[in-house]
Amino acid sequence: MNKFIMQQAQKLQAQLAKAQEELGNLTVEASSGGGAVTVTANGQQKIQSVKISPEVVNPDDVELLEDLVLTAVNEAIAKSQEAAAQRLGGLTGGLKIPGLT
Repeated sequence: MNKFIMQQAQKLQAQLAKAQEELGNLTVEASSGGGAVTVTANGQQKIQSVKISPEVVNPDDVELLEDLVLTAVNEAIAKSQEAAAQRLGGLTGGLKIPGLT
């Protein structure tokens, strides 16, 4: 029985590694201000790019731009986390494994 458990653990480990790789290749996008700020992240919650429309760059209203960037970044991270939870949840049977979800 111990050999069976080890084989299952190795199989799960391989599946998790593959899922993590796939998440690294997955991209999600979020925007704010009607598309004025767009943030792209991967499935591992790493921000890949930030695009800012020149129209929202106003030296007299820096706070607006900061809020738009913050909103888009938070939404991109949330989308990335949701995608990771969906991909990894099926493999882990809903277990919360630190660093994987």
